[in-house]
Amino acid sequence: MSRSEQRRRLALRWWGLLTLALAPLFVLNLVFGGARQPGPLAMPLFIAGLLAMFASLPLFRAYKRALVATEKALDTPQEPAAWQALGECRGRAMLVAALPAWVAAVALFAGLEGIPLLLLALSSLVLFYLYRIPRQLG
Repeated sequence: MSRSEQRRRLALRWWGLLTLALAPLFVLNLVFGGARQPGPLAMPLFIAGLLAMFASLPLFRAYKRALVATEKALDTPQEPAAWQALGECRGRAMLVAALPAWVAAVALFAGLEGIPLLLLALSSLVLFYLYRIPRQLG
């Protein structure tokens, strides 16, 4: 596979995982959203969603190491394996980066209000933005 094909494959996977991360919150909000009274679990779930952002820190470090290894492997026989390792590392990290949005989807049933739901979804979106492949790597 050429470098541009690898980048295209990783870009499509990025969009797919972003959809997987945010779709449950938006679909559940459309179906079950509405004026609800905040329950006793709303605030603990919001805090859990915020803390879930920090679960991605070790995986982000591993992703950065995989980026550096892929850059070093460019134009060598190890390049396809480096792209594969980068994709696997990034996929795991992006699933963990989706945790705040998934916690927000669960917190919807606890009556968490709109602004905290939006903040948790945006935190996942920002974390996903960090996992874009830099242009220099192509």
